[in-house]
Amino acid sequence: MRTLKGPGLFLAQFVGSDAPFDSFDNITKWAAGCGYLGVQVPTGEAGLMDLDLAATSRDYCQELAGTATANGVAISELSAHIQGQLVAVHPAYDEAFDGFAPAALHGNPKARQEWAVEQVLKTIDASANLGIDRMAAFSGALAWPYLYPWPQRPAGLVEAAFDELAKRWRPILDHAAEKGVKICYEIHPGEDLHDGASFEMFLDRVDQHPAAMMLYDPSHYLLQQLDYIAHLDIYAERIGMFHVKDAEFRPTGRQGVYGGFQSWVDRAGRFRSPGDGQVDFKAIFAKLAAMDFDGWAVVEWECALKHPEDGAREGAQFVKDHIIRVTEHAFDDFAASGTDQAANLRMLGLEG
Repeated sequence: MRTLKGPGLFLAQFVGSDAPFDSFDNITKWAAGCGYLGVQVPTGEAGLMDLDLAATSRDYCQELAGTATANGVAISELSAHIQGQLVAVHPAYDEAFDGFAPAALHGNPKARQEWAVEQVLKTIDASANLGIDRMAAFSGALAWPYLYPWPQRPAGLVEAAFDELAKRWRPILDHAAEKGVKICYEIHPGEDLHDGASFEMFLDRVDQHPAAMMLYDPSHYLLQQLDYIAHLDIYAERIGMFHVKDAEFRPTGRQGVYGGFQSWVDRAGRFRSPGDGQVDFKAIFAKLAAMDFDGWAVVEWECALKHPEDGAREGAQFVKDHIIRVTEHAFDDFAASGTDQAANLRMLGLEG
């Protein structure tokens, strides 16, 4: 068993133009002041890090890590969620997702995808230069618009989508393996990899690639009504990262899982700050400790009600209260009889 590292904080929801969220130095000081020991850094935020430089310069990465350490936190992982999303975009979402890419690439899906792939590759290289062996990403989606089969999906449509998704990600995964980095896909609605079954479809097509891992976020599973505790048992060897994010599902006579096109606060399923929702985090932290999870417990603040700074401060303490410092010996060791193999055989009536 292993004690989880944490608490960590995903910085994506906090970066902004105003202090203390306007620079890596300021935001890491603020995170430490909230009680965090680590920060998960989105590599698409130029105000936090220069990804081009981080991908090529270990000196720069040491400087970045040194700033974090001086301010009281470690860099837990890097994130390329946004760039990973653009590795595979269905044409229905082209205009919406153009906003994730530089303006010069808008209206040019091929150039946008090439840029996204390069960004993910650079995040892999930057992770390696920082001495971090895993990173986060979205998978992107080609099949997602056909999730609910009406009209019925043509035979082979989903298979073709996953074949293409695997084709795009395979060389990226190979590069990650060469660098000693694993890509932890956040299993997330809106991505083709949105549950265990779809992740397995992807794994089959990349030959069970050892660099393909999961970012486990139980909030997305609760909103899908998936058994998020059993999921840990099934995929223990593939779970490399953990987001501490809460959610609640309150179906009514008017809406259920799909949410009726309502705003977040009015949906039957909505995200909440850690401890304010329905996720059984005590069971999750116990399961992760028992299965020897070697990563960080990272708060991702997304809440329909609570102010983010309150959620961040409360989230740090919530994780501290849930991390289990694992025992180094069995509780009944005091009663050990100190017998040996000969004694064991006598106790079983097998002597002589």
